[in-house]
Amino acid sequence: MNKKLLTAALLGGLAVAQAASAQEFDDRWYLTGSAGFNFQDSDRGTEDVPYLALGMGKFISPNWSLDAELNHQNPGLNSNRHLNWSQYGVSLDFRRHLIQEGRAYNPYFLFGVGYQRAEEEWDAFPSPDSPQQREEGNLAAKVGVGLQTTFDSRVAVRAEVAYRADFDDRSVNAPNEDWFGDVLASIGLVIPLGPAPVAAPPPAPTPVAPSCADLDDDGDGVNNCDDRCPGTPAGTIVGPDGCPVPVSIDLKGVNFDFDKATLRPDALAILGEATEILRRYPELRVEVAGHTDLCGPDDYNQKLSERRAKTVYDYLTSNGIDASRLAGPIGYGESRPLEPTPQTLPGCKSETNRRTELNVQN
Repeated sequence: MNKKLLTAALLGGLAVAQAASAQEFDDRWYLTGSAGFNFQDSDRGTEDVPYLALGMGKFISPNWSLDAELNHQNPGLNSNRHLNWSQYGVSLDFRRHLIQEGRAYNPYFLFGVGYQRAEEEWDAFPSPDSPQQREEGNLAAKVGVGLQTTFDSRVAVRAEVAYRADFDDRSVNAPNEDWFGDVLASIGLVIPLGPAPVAAPPPAPTPVAPSCADLDDDGDGVNNCDDRCPGTPAGTIVGPDGCPVPVSIDLKGVNFDFDKATLRPDALAILGEATEILRRYPELRVEVAGHTDLCGPDDYNQKLSERRAKTVYDYLTSNGIDASRLAGPIGYGESRPLEPTPQTLPGCKSETNRRTELNVQN
């Protein structure tokens, strides 16, 4: 046979082979059909002829496929063209596909074993039984290389060159040969059966229990890990440990002159500090309360205390404290003295009682 042709075919296949990366594979059964040319071993004394093959197979792993294939060729004898010489057979072929993601054509290597049966006529002249015929089968082995497209376009195309060793040691036309080597060059189609497989959805992630650092059950702004006082009522002012902190707003020094409701200069600094505390604790709510000393009629003192409370209320709102955080202004008159002085002049004039207060409500 033509050894140079075989060598060129094998080297050509190796040149296009590349390392493959594993991927999900299409394991549907498929049908194959191919047509090609059979370059017969020159020792047979037969002609090179076209041949046909039909088969069925599937991928058994991401990179391996297995095919069962029937083949037939009918070459004539070079010396006696009127005599018949035909051959058919079956093979089991393994293909190692070198698949690379995103590549349309992928090379493969072929390894196969099979059974080939020959029908050979020879001229037995002058016997009246001429021509005589031999029909015998024998083992065969096959190796090769090829290229195959993916199933992305429904039908794949396969191009292949293979070398088949036919262990026929009873050939009448070549009685001195123990086996023959043929080269098969073909192109064919691979037709998958059924719909393409659908990739299984990824498994749902295992739910992870939330960490105490991600939880704040009482909504006080301190996570459960750091909260040493869980269950704090809503709106309570708490510290970094989640426990209530005392918030006092001392307005001592915000006093008024006798029978006056206007702020004295020394009171402005104290009110400025109170305003800063309210800004620092935006959830804090306070009552703005006004008081008087014990001098004068009750109804007059009541109205005077209301005016004093209104003065402080207006100062807070004009300095950015939202009115929704302020209860009042409320006047308590002379009903809540800090110094229970007698109501006779001049002893009733207690500056301590002439005051305003911010009473924390939460």
